[in-house]
Amino acid sequence: MVRLRTGSVYHPPQATSGNRGPTATRRIGQTSRMSGPVQSRDVTEDPAHPEDPDGAPGPPPDLEVTPSRTAEVGSMTVRRALPRRTRRTVGAWCFADHMGPHRVAPGDGVDIGPHPHIGLHTVTWLVAGELLHRDSLGSEQTIRPGQLNLMTAGRGVSHAEESTSGYSGDLHGIQLWVAQPEATRHGDPAFEHHEELPRTEVDGGVGTVLVGAFGGATSTARTDTDLLGVDLQLHGRSSFGLRAEREHALVVLDGAVAPAGSSRAGAVDAPPEPVGTGHLVYLAPGHDELTLDPTGPTRLLLLGGEPFESQVLMWWNFVGRTREEVEAAREDWERGGERFGDPGSPLDRIPAPPVPWRPTT
Repeated sequence: MVRLRTGSVYHPPQATSGNRGPTATRRIGQTSRMSGPVQSRDVTEDPAHPEDPDGAPGPPPDLEVTPSRTAEVGSMTVRRALPRRTRRTVGAWCFADHMGPHRVAPGDGVDIGPHPHIGLHTVTWLVAGELLHRDSLGSEQTIRPGQLNLMTAGRGVSHAEESTSGYSGDLHGIQLWVAQPEATRHGDPAFEHHEELPRTEVDGGVGTVLVGAFGGATSTARTDTDLLGVDLQLHGRSSFGLRAEREHALVVLDGAVAPAGSSRAGAVDAPPEPVGTGHLVYLAPGHDELTLDPTGPTRLLLLGGEPFESQVLMWWNFVGRTREEVEAAREDWERGGERFGDPGSPLDRIPAPPVPWRPTT
C-alpha cells in the first residue's frame, strides 16, 4: 500500500524551451514546429547503444517522484512528465505532455501542423476547451472535455491538431502516447473517437476510465497491451486496489497529493511536500492498493500497465526499435510519399529535424 498525505505544496520553477514554426502559409494563430516531440534531453538517443550518455535505466525504485520538463508548444507551456532520461515508460505509456490551463480565443489558439507518427497510439484528453483533429485517414473530429480521441499510427499516419474557430476560454488537458507492441506496430493506422466514457464512484470522488478497466467500469477504447488510464476527481481521501503486476504513475492536473510511504519495500524516502502539477509519481510493480489524501479538490491521471515488452527508441514523433527504421520513417516524411498521407490541414506541414546520431555538414 502507498499512502499519500497532506501538507504544503511544492511547485517547480518554470524554465521553458521550445521552437515556433514556419509562417509562410500559416493560418492566423500560432503553429508549433513541434507537436511535443521527443528530444535528446528527454531520453538517450538509442538504448541499444551503451556508449550513449546515461545508458539504459536500472531497476525501478519502489516509489519515485520526478519533475516534469517545461517546454513551449506554440504559445502554450507544457509540462513533459514522460519520457525522461530516468523514466522512459510506465507500462506502454511513453509520453505525457500536460498542457495549460491556457487562455485561447479565435485567431489566438494553439495550432500544431501536419506531422507524422509510427509505432504508437496518441491519446488526447481535455479538461477544458476544444480542439479539432484531422488525420491522413480522412478523420475530422472535434474533441471536448469528457471525450477521448485515440489515433493508432501503426506503420505510419500523419495528423494536425487545430484550434476551433468559435471557442474562447481555457484550454487544459494532456496529450499521451502509448508504444505499440511488436505484434501491432507495423499494422494499419486507425482513429477512434469516444463521445462518452464510463465513470465509476470511488471513495472521496469519481473516476473516468479512459482506457482499460477500473472500479467495475471498462472503457471500449483500443488497447494493444495491458493498460490502464483513469481520470480521478477527488475531494477527499480515496483508497482503491491496484494490480500488483503493473507499474503505475500519477500525473497531477490540478491540486496536490504527497508521497508518504510504501508497504512494498518498507519506509520510502520522499519529499515532505505534497506533489502538485509538474511532477510524475512512479510506483513500481508490487503495489496492490493505493490511498490518496488530497490537499483539496484535486484532479489527476492514474496510468498503469505491465512493464513494456522491450526498450523502445523514441525520437521526434516516432516510436521504433532501431535507428534504421526511424531514419527510414524520417526520409519517407521528408519525401512526401504515400506512407504518411495528407491530413488536409490548412496549417504548415512540419519538417523533420536531422537525426542527432548523424553529423551535420
